[in-house]
Amino acid sequence: MPTDDQVAVCARAGVDPWEVDPLAVVGVGALVGLPLNGLRHPPQGQSNGWYIWSGGEIPVDPDFFRPIHVNHLIEIAPEAIRYLALPPGWRFQVAPGHEDVWADDQLLNV
Repeated sequence: MPTDDQVAVCARAGVDPWEVDPLAVVGVGALVGLPLNGLRHPPQGQSNGWYIWSGGEIPVDPDFFRPIHVNHLIEIAPEAIRYLALPPGWRFQVAPGHEDVWADDQLLNV
């Protein structure tokens, strides 16, 4: 069940929230600074489609992301949790005093 924060983010984006399974897998890159970025592809297997990292553009290194369960993301990137109910095809970027959430249809073309 999405949290109140997740429902609020989805409402601001004008989309229905998706279920957030705490045992689903997300891809996490280096989380060493800001901004914090996330993008969601369609789910595949145990992955819920989310990839989360710090810094600028998404890295191209195929070994950059490591799989972790959503429930462990709470410990290492709690700022990302409120965005996880956004459906596939959405992105976010957060930093102190900054929040951006937008649709990116390119993410649906996997």
